[in-house]
Amino acid sequence: MALGRILVVDDEESMCQYLSILLQKEGYQVETVNSGADALRAFERNSFDVVMTDIQMPKMDGIQLLKGVKGLDPTMPVIIMTAYASEQSAIDAVNLGAFSYLQKHCKNDDIKMVVRNALALRQARTENQELRRELSKNKGRKRIIGQSPRMRSVFKMVDKIAATSATVLINGESGTGKELIAQAIHQGSHRADGPFVAINCGAIPESLLESQLFGHVKGSYTGADRDHDGFCRQAEGGTIFLDEIGETPHSIQVKLLRMLQEREVYPVGSSSPVKVDLRVIAATNRDLEDEVAKGNFRTDLYYRLNVIPLILPPLRERQDDIPLLVDHFLKRTCPGEYQGNLGSIIDEAAMQILAAYDWPGNVRELENVIERAVIIREGEKINPRDLPEHIRQAGPAEGTLISTLRVGGQVTLEDLEQAHILSVLEQCAGARKQTSEILGINASTLYRKLKKYGVQDGEEGEEDFAAEAAEDRDVPVEELVEGVDSVIRESECEPVEA
Repeated sequence: MALGRILVVDDEESMCQYLSILLQKEGYQVETVNSGADALRAFERNSFDVVMTDIQMPKMDGIQLLKGVKGLDPTMPVIIMTAYASEQSAIDAVNLGAFSYLQKHCKNDDIKMVVRNALALRQARTENQELRRELSKNKGRKRIIGQSPRMRSVFKMVDKIAATSATVLINGESGTGKELIAQAIHQGSHRADGPFVAINCGAIPESLLESQLFGHVKGSYTGADRDHDGFCRQAEGGTIFLDEIGETPHSIQVKLLRMLQEREVYPVGSSSPVKVDLRVIAATNRDLEDEVAKGNFRTDLYYRLNVIPLILPPLRERQDDIPLLVDHFLKRTCPGEYQGNLGSIIDEAAMQILAAYDWPGNVRELENVIERAVIIREGEKINPRDLPEHIRQAGPAEGTLISTLRVGGQVTLEDLEQAHILSVLEQCAGARKQTSEILGINASTLYRKLKKYGVQDGEEGEEDFAAEAAEDRDVPVEELVEGVDSVIRESECEPVEA
């Protein structure tokens, strides 16, 4: 029985043969193709566990193929290969979700190790996928991880938006969780019992996009041997999420505008419109106003979509959420081993690096880094050696929590804990009772912590708080991060990373 199924993509047949022989000897089943287009066709036809692709190929390069594969299966590990070492292209690939980056003609053992790690990640994701699916059935709306001021503003806006039927335009960098926010809006709306249909407009070839969106009738083009509803009609009674709306060509923009105005679509090959009842949520990582000014995006469609704008902050602007996200990813990746104490599985030096990095790939990049580190670590704890080199070498982003703390020395988990507690206290305008509730610790623990930090008692309500602290059973809390899960935003929803 094959250990895993691998798709190898390279325009050099000799490289395909070399990798095929090497990996088959290890017990893997290997399929090779010589172009990105052939790879996508193979990917739709067969199931794979890992994709290995050259980065330099004619017509469709490895980065474009990576985007296409992730559009079809966001969980697929993709290994990028190149003949030349290029740190920038490596960072670009990792930010887009590549599992790893190999230089061609490296040692066979290096290739085998990366493939083994990628397959281990695939297996872990597959095993957890069904569990998460079952858990989601028992939840209503989705819960979004984050307690920073920026994310609290997003939460409030989501609650307001969900109660309406208005079209929403979500703007945010890649990896900030735009689809998860769209799902939260859908789950909180009166359409929650209807379907939520997501489509990545940038991942589908232009020649297929119209048919995929609006459907087609039998015989409308070669190969159309039956009627097809399309995503818009599949979303009837629910919500359609148009991700990367800025990538749509003008010909599709015209038809989307008609759908928004008339609430009807024309299937390809049909002259009769079909009425649709759905909510539209669109998302982009582009500045659509700038695209309108350049003539790349229709003005009328922009205003139809931008009824309620919602901007998601990048992770570098909410870095106090990083411990929460790391905690969540560790629970998902190694649920049996990790019990909620960050210090038990990740050392301080590694945590400092994670907290200092500016995360151009945002939450998605952080998730990939944590999953990779868990798999390749050699000891009990994740240490700096388990993190990608470009992350280890990066200094703290200017203006971040770590850059503020790191004045003359190293930052410990205790420093992070203190900064986090004081940050929440400030957000609560000094209200200690509210602060303890948000942090998920009892009054006596917070009272002791603030006294240790030299924070003076406040005025209003402090006598009641002190009395409550005295009555509380004093449960020892060595590190706030041990209970970091309790500061995840509470609502009637499932934890997802945003």
